[in-house]
Amino acid sequence: MTKTQAEQSDSLAKFQRQALLVGAGALALCVLGILISGKQQFFQSYLMAFMFWLGVPIGCTAIVMLHHLTGGRWGVVRPILEAAMRCLPLNVLLFLPLLLGLPALYQWARPDEVAHNPLLQHKEPYLNVRFFLIRAAIYFFVWNVFAHFLNRWSRQQAERPGDWVVTRRLQKISGPGLLAFALTVTFAAFDWMMSLDPAWFSTIYGMLIATGQMLTAFAFVCLVLSKLAERKPLSGVITADHFHDLGTLMFAFVMLWAYVSLSQFLIIWSGNLPEETPWYIKRTHHGWGGVAMLLVLFQFALPFLLLLSRSIKRVPQRLAKMAILVLVMRLVDLFWLIAPELHPHGFHLSWLDLVAPIGIGGIWVSVFLWQLGRRPLLPVNVPEQEELPEPQRA
Repeated sequence: MTKTQAEQSDSLAKFQRQALLVGAGALALCVLGILISGKQQFFQSYLMAFMFWLGVPIGCTAIVMLHHLTGGRWGVVRPILEAAMRCLPLNVLLFLPLLLGLPALYQWARPDEVAHNPLLQHKEPYLNVRFFLIRAAIYFFVWNVFAHFLNRWSRQQAERPGDWVVTRRLQKISGPGLLAFALTVTFAAFDWMMSLDPAWFSTIYGMLIATGQMLTAFAFVCLVLSKLAERKPLSGVITADHFHDLGTLMFAFVMLWAYVSLSQFLIIWSGNLPEETPWYIKRTHHGWGGVAMLLVLFQFALPFLLLLSRSIKRVPQRLAKMAILVLVMRLVDLFWLIAPELHPHGFHLSWLDLVAPIGIGGIWVSVFLWQLGRRPLLPVNVPEQEELPEPQRA
């Protein structure tokens, strides 16, 4: 480790320890929650928290591949994106507790219900525990393989100035990588979230989750960069233009999420099919409609209006506040997608719904900060480096 990397690690070590302690304490409370609130509530809250924190590295992986294909000065955030990608093995470990709760979450994982339900029997060749585990292994394998090679070749790019072979290699893997991202995230969304209601289906659901993950990743990166930009070596390099670019990209995915969400709603509601509309009826009645209205107002309308402002996108502190709002509403969105299946008779918010994201998030952020400190915070020997101003000398 170089001297610069050691200084980076020291500056992040304090926050890393704090995140680890908070996460460990919150996860301990979650384990207690199994006794207090029951298995079903615990696994519902855990699934929501897991999907939120999975969205950061998966979304960052897609953003890195997008940047390799398109370029742009906003690629200065690549070290942050790549550090998040390197946390994917942790997400594999965090997935394992969910395997203990499959019967508590999914009707198709309960043999007694399958035996008396013709619909579940019809879908059993796909919705069964063994095939579910095989598919999950494939998803994680694909994600980790792409993350591994993108990180490995990015490091080679930094070590070989002027070597365009590695740059072209990164570009060549990114095209198929985005296609693999779209397919795996779609089927993972079907398996882990949509199958909570095995009678309902939507072909656009996977795109809805993938768009949400990209939005989560952009908001996370904006928040992290706003904090790092106050410290060396980024303080003399990051300009308002970089924040403006990232804010514009986050704005674009706010609109894309809203477009996909509205498209799904209009298609299902206008079709008025008895096997489709109950999904929305659950989420717009008995108190859940208030959550839906929160999403319309604070995950679309307010970010849309505020991110139109050039001044908000160019000021790190203001953009950071917008990123926090988006991240909070992303969690609310996942809560709205998951919780009504297990609480169809009325709105229900458990204390585990608040503690589980903190528990998983504390552990994940701690590992992320550790990974962030292992490499330079500025991309080295990449085409976009030429667009960056020289770091200010002390």
